[in-house]
Amino acid sequence: MANRKDQHFLYTIAADRPKISRLIAFLIGAATTLVFAPTGWSILAPLLMLPLLFVSLTLSPRDAGAHYFWFGFGLFLTGTYWIYISVHVFGNAALWIALLLMVGLSLIMATFLWLAGWAAGRLCQGEPWQLLLVGPATWVLIEWLRGWVLTGFPWLAHGYGQLDTMLAGWAPLIGVYGVSFMMMFSTAAILVAIMTTRRQRLIAITLVFLPSIVGGILSTVDWTQDYGDPVRTTIIQGGVPQDQKWLPAQRGAIMDFYQSATASVPDSDLVVWPEVAIPARHDLVDNYLTTIDRDAKGSLQTVMLGILEYSSDRSVEPQVFNSVFMLGSGERQIYRKRHLVPFGEYFPVPQRVREWMRMQNLPYSDLSAGDDVQPLLTAANGAKIAVAICYEDAYGAEQLYAFPGADLLVNVSNDAWFGDSIAPHQHLQIAQMRALEVGRYAVRATNTGISAFIGPDGELLRVGRQFESEVLTADVRLRRGTTAYADFGNRPIIGLCLLIVGLFWFRTRTGL
Repeated sequence: MANRKDQHFLYTIAADRPKISRLIAFLIGAATTLVFAPTGWSILAPLLMLPLLFVSLTLSPRDAGAHYFWFGFGLFLTGTYWIYISVHVFGNAALWIALLLMVGLSLIMATFLWLAGWAAGRLCQGEPWQLLLVGPATWVLIEWLRGWVLTGFPWLAHGYGQLDTMLAGWAPLIGVYGVSFMMMFSTAAILVAIMTTRRQRLIAITLVFLPSIVGGILSTVDWTQDYGDPVRTTIIQGGVPQDQKWLPAQRGAIMDFYQSATASVPDSDLVVWPEVAIPARHDLVDNYLTTIDRDAKGSLQTVMLGILEYSSDRSVEPQVFNSVFMLGSGERQIYRKRHLVPFGEYFPVPQRVREWMRMQNLPYSDLSAGDDVQPLLTAANGAKIAVAICYEDAYGAEQLYAFPGADLLVNVSNDAWFGDSIAPHQHLQIAQMRALEVGRYAVRATNTGISAFIGPDGELLRVGRQFESEVLTADVRLRRGTTAYADFGNRPIIGLCLLIVGLFWFRTRTGL
């Protein structure tokens, strides 16, 4: 390695002024939020990741990890500030509780990134060409780990920020983590081109653009094909603010709106209402549901609606599920949300803490989770539909059991919990990636937005207005066939990353 005098000025800052350099890492992480929706400045991603990869080469593993930590803290603090809105503004929790959850989650996610920085610094040993593989592999493994450890929080994976670039062409092959890998590979190649010899620079520059070129070619592949007639589909968005939705005086008006809006589109084959569209347990409005079912059958429609399902069985304690009911297609079909939100839909705390929460007028009771594998819902026209409720749309691999049988994706959500923040835009971006990964049309119905029709290439076909009552209608196509990602999930890209890390770990241990 060259003398310090010959090093890039960033080396001097990182080595001699660690507090300033870690502050810079924090600010770079905060700026990285701009890569994701709603700003979507994807070009910033490699520019902002360059300094982070640079410290993996020039600092000790421990110091590199510290810079990754502060980067992660900045990223998640700015990228998930909406937790404060859902917990304090709409959840009515004390300010200190909301801040504790928001900052605590950011610190946990930053600790994951510390591990990525430490591993990258440990394995690349100051060699730029080694970082070309080690950097992407360690980063993607950590993205994957934080997506399932402690129930997981897969938000802000870098692949989502590349949805509008040529790198997105990799998604049907190796998923969102594969897109993250290719973005990090291109970024590492930029660094190699800067730091390597003139003779090797041309190779490195070629590698910068190679993932995008291949991704562009892959985007021309038709992984799945349309079949059957177009399905006339309507999304109904109530536009009811979260702080008003559960007021008893609002229930009748909400029920009337959804019923009349559905009746206004008799030519639609499929009508989708949002998550918990009706603010009541299903057993309390069963006559209303029976009416919707009867009207749907009369119009040869299928209606999908979100509602809290109350299940009472003498053999077990009564349970409440966050469910989607399918009406109008014969017997009532039900999908139950299986990946619940911690501290939102269930509370992993001791009984004493639950009692304290009850005394503080905070939510404290758990919803029940549905089975990990559930039958596809079958519409009146025979379409097989894979359902995801709200947050579980972020867990793409958990939905792959539904393929290749599913013809269409439906996501119902209630992003009203996050107000006018970046969260609904981020969530829509995640839904776009799910459609692209499996090559299916997606129908996304939300309470206050952002409702949308999404094409099998991840393109937004029609988008509703936020905070308005909307009735959106479009023709979608059923799709057959399967993508490589739908067949193999995350196994190929995670296997590749484990192989890279394993080989370089063995190399460092043996001195080869």
